[in-house]
Amino acid sequence: MEQNIESEIAQLQAVYDAVINFFVNYSFQLIGAIFILLIGLYIAKRVSAVVNRVCIAKGLDVTLSRFIANVSKILVVIMVAIVVLNKIGISVTPFVAAIGALSLGAGLAVQGLLSNYGAGLNIILTRPFIVGDTISVQGVSGQVKDILLAHTIIVTEDDVEITIPNKHIIGEIIHNSQKQSLLELSVGVAYSSDLDKVTEILQTAVANCPLASDVRDPQVGIANFGDSSVDFEIRVWADSDKINAARFAINKVIWDTLQTNSVDIPFPQREVKMLP
Repeated sequence: MEQNIESEIAQLQAVYDAVINFFVNYSFQLIGAIFILLIGLYIAKRVSAVVNRVCIAKGLDVTLSRFIANVSKILVVIMVAIVVLNKIGISVTPFVAAIGALSLGAGLAVQGLLSNYGAGLNIILTRPFIVGDTISVQGVSGQVKDILLAHTIIVTEDDVEITIPNKHIIGEIIHNSQKQSLLELSVGVAYSSDLDKVTEILQTAVANCPLASDVRDPQVGIANFGDSSVDFEIRVWADSDKINAARFAINKVIWDTLQTNSVDIPFPQREVKMLP
């Protein structure tokens, strides 16, 4: 029993001596490594910010600028990590060998994740859409908030964030209306109305609405002939982030315009006759 206790004490003493010797021999290296790491992380952050500003100044879009900035940050962090490991006497060669040995198994284990990253890189390089565009894909629509390597985040007009894995975007049909969305509104007028006049006043009124796009002219025309009215369709573009406000404002403009010009908006009526 006493021999076992002495053996355990000797083992603890050996561990204690090893730790003390490590800190005595490498204390300055550890302090230097921590200092280099902190400085390196700061430099990586600054380099990323500078690269992002330069890319935007050169006319690159936000998505590609962020990607290049993040890649530059990662490269700086990797170089700093190599310097830090060498500073404390750890060779990176075994790590590289281990990564190579585990790459096949890891690739099979994270196949879905890697496909998302590959698709994200494809989106960033080919740029079928960029941050700020309004897209429709996989049955959902919204304005692109951010494009990451693994997924894309879009925001609907109700401020709901939708995260779409990038592998479900590449290879699909994408509708991209840039930064604006199309509003399709309709209103019915009486058959006795002057249709040319109605077309003209609606065209002018909608074009003058502050929330309507001044990049594309609105379209106003006869959509169909209903039972009680001639139905006009108004197609107008508006900023995607103000789409609901634009719908409400333009509907109000249409109502006010028809009322001001004494254009009747009929409602369905049914005549019932009582036979004797």
